[in-house]
Amino acid sequence: MSSAGVGRPRDASIDERVLAVAASHLACSGYEAMSVSAVAEEAGTTRQAVYRRWTTKADLATAAIASLAREDRTEPTDDPFADLVAELESFRRGVTRPDGLSMVGTMLVESTDPELVALYRDRVVRPRRTAIRRILERGRDAGLLHPDADLDVAVVSVTGGWYARALAGQRPLAGWATRTAAFIWRGLGGTVPQRPSAAGARVQRRPSPAETRSAPTTR
Repeated sequence: MSSAGVGRPRDASIDERVLAVAASHLACSGYEAMSVSAVAEEAGTTRQAVYRRWTTKADLATAAIASLAREDRTEPTDDPFADLVAELESFRRGVTRPDGLSMVGTMLVESTDPELVALYRDRVVRPRRTAIRRILERGRDAGLLHPDADLDVAVVSVTGGWYARALAGQRPLAGWATRTAAFIWRGLGGTVPQRPSAAGARVQRRPSPAETRSAPTTR
């Protein structure tokens, strides 16, 4: 049932405009300075209409960031390594937006609104980690990674390097997404394709222990 009232369908175009404007205000002013009233005015609606859709400022802000992340999502392919690179590229684009690292910094402040932190983790952090884990699980299940690969550590590590450099005041590495994907893939026992950035690049299947033992040796 729509919160706008029984028999009165909610105007989806308002949702889109408000989320776009909220994302713009976050990028320009940051979370603390973002005003729900100003967002509503620029989006051509009312403050009451915004609050009918998003009950708090934290709700609106995290919904706006999550909507941007969804726009960057790509469909899975039969190439898990290429999908991992694409997912990291999506992460890179999101975190390098003007509102990206500023929101991450806000999450680290002890006085930050607990609701904002919880919503950010639920709408932004968790979906990204879930997507990365599913890619790695597909690689493992396809025999491309070691069957006992520690995916828990990998999922945390895959984006941790970016934040570590940012906190140290260092510029992002050139080719960060591909290089990080290759590092993680090798660490999980996989073989990195020769040309991982090429469209349709094939991923080599990791030979099973039985195949390794039975493979002929050459001198």
